[in-house]
Amino acid sequence: ADFLLRDEMRAVRLQLEMQKTETILKEHDVNATVTIFGSARIPDEETAKEQLEAAEREVKNEPLNPLLKQQAEVARRLYSRSRYYEEARKLGRIISENSGSNGNGNLVVITGGGPGIMEAANRGALDANAKSIGLNIVLPFEQAPNTYITPELSFQFHYFAIRKMHFLMRSRALVVFPGGFGTMDELFETLTLIQTKKIEPVPVLLFGREFWEKALNFELLLHEGMISSKDLDIFKYVDTAEEAWQEITAFFEKNTNEHPKH
Repeated sequence: ADFLLRDEMRAVRLQLEMQKTETILKEHDVNATVTIFGSARIPDEETAKEQLEAAEREVKNEPLNPLLKQQAEVARRLYSRSRYYEEARKLGRIISENSGSNGNGNLVVITGGGPGIMEAANRGALDANAKSIGLNIVLPFEQAPNTYITPELSFQFHYFAIRKMHFLMRSRALVVFPGGFGTMDELFETLTLIQTKKIEPVPVLLFGREFWEKALNFELLLHEGMISSKDLDIFKYVDTAEEAWQEITAFFEKNTNEHPKH
């Protein structure tokens, strides 16, 4: 272990992270995935309600504490966003139940393996008695493998770059739920790879138009000449799991003989 952790062995560590996941996915005949990104901080409705009630009790006990007021407001917003957890769970189930239909290959749900939206999508696959993949990453907070990932398809990464490669290598579609820096990073890497033709186009679906139009001003980028109008065609907005699945299947039907190359 001491030898592998030396600076001069970094290339070997990168290769091992790449190859271990590749080998195991091949052994399990995983050839096509739908990648679901999203915040680790969006809980299910029941948990969100409990967190909100606890935050409101704290404020009631210390009504002049500005920090507690802010925490209660965040809890209130997360409670309103908990519907995304339920939609991600539903989407994971729909994908898994319809795997192999419409010429789309045997689709397997793949997530970042953590809590929140990631947990929801893996949970939806389990609801359908299907396997799903979790690509976890070592972080100082938030991230630990959720319990709904198929155990033998739960991977632990050190390098973000290798992890992101595995998100895309077999991906037939990407669905991006509301999230923070990590979700933005994954989204923009995908948009850039498609824009620069490093990968063939796949459906990129931004789940929750209201959130994304507030969070990202793509029209400003177009207005300022930073992107072209055709770049806006790389992604679409969706607001329900059913709508997301319709967009994915419509893409497959239109491009029956085309598969993404990476």
